[in-house]
Amino acid sequence: MNGNTPYAGLPGETAAGQRAAADVPDLSSAQKRLLHRDVSRIAARTREFLPDEYVVDSQISTGATGPQVTVAVRPPVGHAVSAGFTPNFEEDASEGEVIDPDERDEVARGLAASAALQMKQAMSNNVKPTAK
Repeated sequence: MNGNTPYAGLPGETAAGQRAAADVPDLSSAQKRLLHRDVSRIAARTREFLPDEYVVDSQISTGATGPQVTVAVRPPVGHAVSAGFTPNFEEDASEGEVIDPDERDEVARGLAASAALQMKQAMSNNVKPTAK
């Protein structure tokens, strides 16, 4: 059975557990620009939802299946939250956008809400209510 999996490797070419170079998509410079622009839009949209004390950053890296996008938020208090995903170039690249605008907004709202919740949970034990 191991010889039938895509991760079994090709003798003399690809080690077991590694992807063949042909399986990992190469991005053109135009696709890279579109991806950077769309990820920057997610980070900017996330910043719009949060006060200035929150730190928002993004990263594009290359994983085993191609480009990996991560957008992270560090609240002033509490744990950082992040969203990571793999963009789909086959569907959206032809429209001039790698990440759908609805998906960008959804990721930004989710990150902002998660970061706010992290801060609220971190502060809940330290804040005394002013009234009951």
